[in-house]
Amino acid sequence: MRQRLSSEPDRYRGRRRVPTPPRSRYAAVVTSAFVGAGVVALGAASNLSDAKTINPDVLQSLDKAQSQVAADALQSRTDEAGRASRSENRDATAKAGTKLTEEQAAAEVYVLPVDDYQFTSAFGVRFGKLHAGIDLAAPEGTPYKAVHGGTVTAAGYNGGYGYSITVRQDDGTEVIYAHSRRLLVKKGDVVKAGQVVGEIGNTGYSYGTHLHLEIHVAGKPVDPITFLKGHGVDIQLQIESVYAGMAAAEAAS
Repeated sequence: MRQRLSSEPDRYRGRRRVPTPPRSRYAAVVTSAFVGAGVVALGAASNLSDAKTINPDVLQSLDKAQSQVAADALQSRTDEAGRASRSENRDATAKAGTKLTEEQAAAEVYVLPVDDYQFTSAFGVRFGKLHAGIDLAAPEGTPYKAVHGGTVTAAGYNGGYGYSITVRQDDGTEVIYAHSRRLLVKKGDVVKAGQVVGEIGNTGYSYGTHLHLEIHVAGKPVDPITFLKGHGVDIQLQIESVYAGMAAAEAAS
């Protein structure tokens, strides 16, 4: 008899502890259970009918199931082929739509006339006369571009404008580029937005090397800043439309 610890509860008083059976006994019990289950399974298997005597209805059901699986697989392949074909058609349509959008954008795009310049004079009355355009100063020989596509209706020396170019757009709007040092287009040429058409100079009635940009709508001069801003080009902030890069690539091709 062992001495009871003071921490043991009183419920253990006067009772004998049942000894724990050894682990080997548990192993024997579990092994016997598995063996018995195997015997039962073998006995059940010995009562199964031979494959030759299987009910024909069962075989017919199996055949139908296999046929259905094959049909489902075939239908799945057909559906996948259809989806792939529709995907290719959508891709082709998307590409065609993108190309059409690019062509439309190239026809409508406006760009800055000069890549780097200093805005020096606004549209309005100056020295008692209307200054009908804006002045963008840049070093002599700096190339300038057509702000929009159109047909060159005049190219040459033009009095106070010096060497200048006039480009008429499809809607009748005219853009004049004045005080050029050199002209790179001639009358009758069709130009694209972003195409280099001349070089900045100081010819005509000019005070310093700059590009004079003038825009006429319905035969009357308008403020180029306001006009171009309505077409996504900000002269003062030197910001072009989102399609400017596309127009430059189109003009270079």
